[in-house]
Amino acid sequence: MTVRMDTDLKMQFDALCDEFGMSTNTAFNIFARAVVRNRKIPFVIEAPLKEDAMEKGKTAFDEIRAMAMKGEVPNLTLDEINEEIRLAREGK
Repeated sequence: MTVRMDTDLKMQFDALCDEFGMSTNTAFNIFARAVVRNRKIPFVIEAPLKEDAMEKGKTAFDEIRAMAMKGEVPNLTLDEINEEIRLAREGK
């Protein structure tokens, strides 16, 4: 198997594996065995939400709800509402 990584990362990884008393190849084999045995990656991989799109949507919803409670309901057509939803999903 061939693994591509930048030179600096490879040097750091090789040095760390050497400190552990193992080769890079052994480290990758340990990783692969752990993945197969546990049927999962042995650490969490996650990405942050894009600028908290859910929070922005909730804030907008709360603002419209407050307006509605005061009787200040905006007059929007179904097409305008759908456009607002589309823009919110795109994060705009």
